Amino acid sequence: MATPLKDYFEHGIAAYAQDLRDGTVTATQATEACLARIEAYGKLDAFQVVDGGRALKAAQAIDALLASGIDLGPLMGVPVGVKDIIALEGLPTTNGSQMKSDHLTGPEGTVVQALKAAGCIPIGKTKTVEFALGATGVNEARGTPWNPWDAATHRIPGGSSSGSAVATAAGLCGFALGTDTGGSVRIPACFTGLFGHKTTVGLWPTDGVFPLSPSLDSIGPLTRNAGDAALIHAVLTGERVPMPARLEGLRLGRPTNFFFDDLDDQVAGTVEAAIVALSAAGVEIVDVEIPEAAERARLFPAIVPPELIARLTPEAFEKARPAMDPVTAERAAHGLSVSATEHLAAQYRRLELERIAADRFDGLDGWISPTCPFVPMPVENLKHPEEAARAMLSSRNTQAGNLFKLCAASLPIHQFGAALPVGLQLMCPGGQDGRLLSIAMALETVLGAGNAPDLTGFQA
Repeated sequence: MATPLKDYFEHGIAAYAQDLRDGTVTATQATEACLARIEAYGKLDAFQVVDGGRALKAAQAIDALLASGIDLGPLMGVPVGVKDIIALEGLPTTNGSQMKSDHLTGPEGTVVQALKAAGCIPIGKTKTVEFALGATGVNEARGTPWNPWDAATHRIPGGSSSGSAVATAAGLCGFALGTDTGGSVRIPACFTGLFGHKTTVGLWPTDGVFPLSPSLDSIGPLTRNAGDAALIHAVLTGERVPMPARLEGLRLGRPTNFFFDDLDDQVAGTVEAAIVALSAAGVEIVDVEIPEAAERARLFPAIVPPELIARLTPEAFEKARPAMDPVTAERAAHGLSVSATEHLAAQYRRLELERIAADRFDGLDGWISPTCPFVPMPVENLKHPEEAARAMLSSRNTQAGNLFKLCAASLPIHQFGAALPVGLQLMCPGGQDGRLLSIAMALETVLGAGNAPDLTGFQA
């Protein structure tokens, strides 16, 4: 049996940062370990391209800075995966497609530059669903990463930030960047047992990111725990996240409609056990009705596909369509038939929903729900129409957060009895990301940060 490879981020970024400053580990050693894990666990197929040479040079430079007494902060020396719809200088941007589209993404943007300035070490570009339009993580054009929770069966990793989730869950990097337009950070976090932070639209600049839907796009991290996300948030925004909120007196709304419908037994039981544990710890769970959530099925197709087609242009899309992932192509093609009137009406309604949702938080600190209604299914199942249709519901519970302009997170809760990952979604009003992360850290004291997958079956 192969010897397990060292994972310096097993206990999160803060623990690694302490080890780095204590001299227990160097940035070079941590980067070498990540590169070794990427090679050894190649079956995971998390990366579109690995930038090992430059990553090691950057790590050596970080070690030299620390040795000279220069400390860039808590993210210094952390190897980072970057979703391949986000530009990274010196590496190609495929946007998960065979179609040349890097000019639409543009040059390296503000967020990546800020992480570099904080001492992060980009280690490569992670795989994505084509043009980030897809919730299962499947990409027939560029390949589908393997969910690390089952070495025997290729299960969906969740999308569209599929590679970023797989890389983080498997310890191939310290954390990874994803994007979330309809759940693309929270869904893969849910399916791979991670913490995923969907930031409020506009909080993190999206220059240097492929514009799937400028109305709804946001960048967010996939991390091992809520504390890691809070560190990243503090570095990128300058806002110091408050200490974990007090559980006693915390009031969380539990939707009585939509979000808890048609759950797999494994998800239903695990979510209920987690809610019971939170209630026992002093959290007040309050019933709340959110009837507008069901509008996501009508509004998303009227907003996102037209914005994508407008950016690609109908002519370029039709030319590229034969080589595209068929599911992504079919969803994108819907944008060709949406009228300007229909699109604008959906946009007007979206703005109304933002105001309505804000009112529904009155007296509540947040809402909770299952992140996804089922555990990650085998990719093979998508060949069957009924299973493929159910897979499309991966984003059913997440899209409302985008339409309502909320900030949100998915917390891993599979440790409450599920054999495969299950996520608990926490939603807070837009602009309250610091408060969201403070609450998430408090919930984590009860829920835990999730167990890591056993990678024995993946090791070459």
